[in-house]
This record gives sequence, C-alpha cells and structure tokens, in this order.
Amino acid sequence: MTSPVRPQDLPLPDGAVRFDASKVPDPGPALFDPASNELDAVSVDQGGRQAAWFVQGGFGRGVLRHYRRGGLVARLSRNRYIWTGAASTRSFAEFDLLSFMHAAGLPVPRPLAAAYWRKGLTYRAAILVERINEVKPLAVQWTSSDAAAVAAAIFAMHGAGVWHADLNAYNILLDVQGKVWLIDFDKGRRQELHRKQRQENLLRLRRSLLKVAGPQALPWWAELDQAYWRRLAAGQGHV
Repeated sequence: MTSPVRPQDLPLPDGAVRFDASKVPDPGPALFDPASNELDAVSVDQGGRQAAWFVQGGFGRGVLRHYRRGGLVARLSRNRYIWTGAASTRSFAEFDLLSFMHAAGLPVPRPLAAAYWRKGLTYRAAILVERINEVKPLAVQWTSSDAAAVAAAIFAMHGAGVWHADLNAYNILLDVQGKVWLIDFDKGRRQELHRKQRQENLLRLRRSLLKVAGPQALPWWAELDQAYWRRLAAGQGHV
C-alpha cells in the first residue's frame, strides 16, 4: 500500500509551489525547469504540446508538464491564463484532484509538485507527477488491449465522481502487465456524474480512436462501451 500524498505549500516571490512532502526533498522552482542539469530532462515525443519532459531527481522518476493552450486561443497566449486565485490555477487544481484520486486507489500517477507564477492578472503554471514504468498509450496498442479492462478503469474514475476533460487515446496508458492507467487531468473535476456526462467521456474516446486508427477501431470501442454500461446496470439497475 502506497503512502498518502502529504501536500505542503512553499511561497515564491511571484507565486507558489505545492508539493508532496513525503516524496520531494528539495522543493523549489528548479523542479519545473527542464533546462536544469539536476533533472536530466528528455522531451516526451507523444502528446504534451512540446511542453512535457521525462525527468528524474531526488523525487525519483517523473513527468514534468508546462501548461500550454491549444486551438485558436493559443495565438493570443500559449502559456498564460487568467488569474482567479491560487486554488483555481490549473496546476494546483490538478495536483489536488490527483491527490484525491491517488488516495481513492484509482490508477493515476501520484502528484509530486505543482507551481504557478503570477504576473498581473495572468499566470503560467507547471506540474510534476510520478512516471509510470513501461507504459504505452492506448493509441498505439488498442488492438492488443483488453477493452473490458479499459472500461473498468474509466468506470472506477466515474464511480469516484471524477470527470476527465480530455479522455482520449493518448491519456489512457497500459503497462506490460496490462494494467490501465489514466493521465492528464488538466481541467478535470469532481462532480456527480449522470448518464450524459459519462456518455460524453466515452464518445470523446471514440472520436480519438477514430482519428488515430480509423473505422477499424469501432468494434473494439463498441466492446468497451458495452462493458462499461453493463457495469453501470449491474451496480445501479437499468438506466
């Protein structure tokens, strides 16, 4: 059984760091600088919007991610967000959500540290999480993956009252034992999940699989979809 996350905050001149005191011996801005020699950073080649790195240090092996905007809004600012308070920053919100999920025993990476740097009415942010060993995204190995196991992981997340903002084929990982892991909870939230929200998450995954694998992935997704709703029917009656 893993130890619980012990969050502590460290003020910075222009922001703050929230870190797991049981895992991070030396919190500070250097944790989030991929150019630091102490991190031995290697760029992640899939996903991350060119702003994610595999790193290592006194905390062990981790994944560092700087928050980046996508879509048309990125033309205005790639990495700055409107300030509405520390608790609402993308990094602190994701750290807290992952802490809750880790304590609930869900298959997510343990949060190690999060930070924000404020300037006027905007801020930028970063997060550091533990690296999961020997995993590949569903996008590249869906044909050899157990659709029912993926459905079970998503169902467990929903059962804990967590909604994933971007449940796509790159944010579901499988390790060499076939265990399913869920990652990237930026903009995720805790809420009561009704059928509509559950279905929206599953349909987002369907669109993602269609994009990376084409129509040949639809029978696999249909198997996942059926396994998911069977679990809900067994637990709550027919819906």
